[in-house]
Amino acid sequence: MTEDESTGLVKWVALAVLAITSLVITFMMSAVNVAVPVIGPYFDMGAVLLGWVVTAMTLPQAVILLPAGRLADIYGRKKIFMIGMALFIVSTFLCAFASSGMMLVIFRVFQGISAGMVFGIATAIVTSVFPSEERGRALGINMAAGFIGLTAGPYLGGVLTEHLGWRSIFYISAALFLLSFFLILWKLKGEWSEAKGEKFDISGSAVFIVSITLLLYGFTEIPSVPGIILVVVGLLGMLAFARLELNTESPILNIRVFHKNRVFVFSNLAMMIKYCAAFAISFLMSIFLQKIQGFSPSMAGAVLVVISVVIVVFSPVAGRLSDKYEPRKVAALGMSLSLVAVTMLVFLNEGTSLWYIITALILSGLGVSFFASPNTNAVMGSVEKRFFGVAAGTQGTMRSAGMMMSMGIVMILFSINIGDAGITPETYPAFLTSMRTAYIIFSVLCFIGIFAQLAGNKPKQEQPKAE
Repeated sequence: MTEDESTGLVKWVALAVLAITSLVITFMMSAVNVAVPVIGPYFDMGAVLLGWVVTAMTLPQAVILLPAGRLADIYGRKKIFMIGMALFIVSTFLCAFASSGMMLVIFRVFQGISAGMVFGIATAIVTSVFPSEERGRALGINMAAGFIGLTAGPYLGGVLTEHLGWRSIFYISAALFLLSFFLILWKLKGEWSEAKGEKFDISGSAVFIVSITLLLYGFTEIPSVPGIILVVVGLLGMLAFARLELNTESPILNIRVFHKNRVFVFSNLAMMIKYCAAFAISFLMSIFLQKIQGFSPSMAGAVLVVISVVIVVFSPVAGRLSDKYEPRKVAALGMSLSLVAVTMLVFLNEGTSLWYIITALILSGLGVSFFASPNTNAVMGSVEKRFFGVAAGTQGTMRSAGMMMSMGIVMILFSINIGDAGITPETYPAFLTSMRTAYIIFSVLCFIGIFAQLAGNKPKQEQPKAE
């Protein structure tokens, strides 16, 4: 792909088809969140296993993003992207045919693997075809498309669950993704593989996959002794991974280069913190609105759609701002707005007015809008083209790890306060305690995240780039 091509029509065609893909995946993800309170009783799932319906998709994303990004840099971003799409279609159809809660969780794992391949590489492709002065805008548009899916997901997911059953969410998502698959085959031309010819680090990838799986899974099992052991083993494994990468000729993560890049390091840290503080909000609010405030699934979805509507409207605006101004400062503003929103959610109770809830959700949406695409613009703009897949994969790993930690915090609190019981009127007080504690933790994380985002804030001419 030449520079002339990257400034022509191909970049808009690429953005359009990738945006459609993001829309379909996020539609399915958000629709399932609304269906969770219905799926639980259907399979007689306890609160902890029910949380794994969401978590089982986020853990594999964190595991696969970095190796998939490196594979894409070497063998072609479009090729690996299409493999991920095919796997997503198959696993989504399998979810629709699940006959038990555990089977559904297993198929969601494969959805997570494929979604990780698609999401991370899509960011790398968008970054590949757009020049730096338009990149923030393009990333913002792609993000807005994803949140159109999130916007439609809660409401349509509630309607589908109410009238056609929760399985219809997976049927429709698979059909839409199949259509997107053929659109990409038809419209997305060209290939991007700036690291072609380099070796893929199999041993490093294996150590990374095993270590981060143990680390993140163990986190969800804390405070149990096995959970603590898994976390310790996972941390030791990550240290071994770092040592291995320092002594590998063609590592999946070039630590010698990236550790000197303050923008790359601190922006990725801020990404993990942000999603740790934000991801579980929709999960908790879906349960709160339906169980505590008595909303129907479709009504709860209509309330939650506020977050996505705000993000759809403001993400392109924030992306364009990050093209004109220091992207880390724009992202820090987004983190600050998230802090205000999550602090408001700490005070939710049975009598909280709908307008209070909507105000908090609007602020939460603004926080995501002004954080996500500027943060991504900062990360991708700090590296060379041959590292785009790895950079997107690393950022995606941080995002997915944050999601995993977010649900892990909630699951730990559920385990302590509710145990294996379902969320019933008898356990509503325990649920409220868990929810408020989670929001307090998320508020603290947002406060820390503001400083993490600003820590890499150097003048543009001083930013070190990976070579």
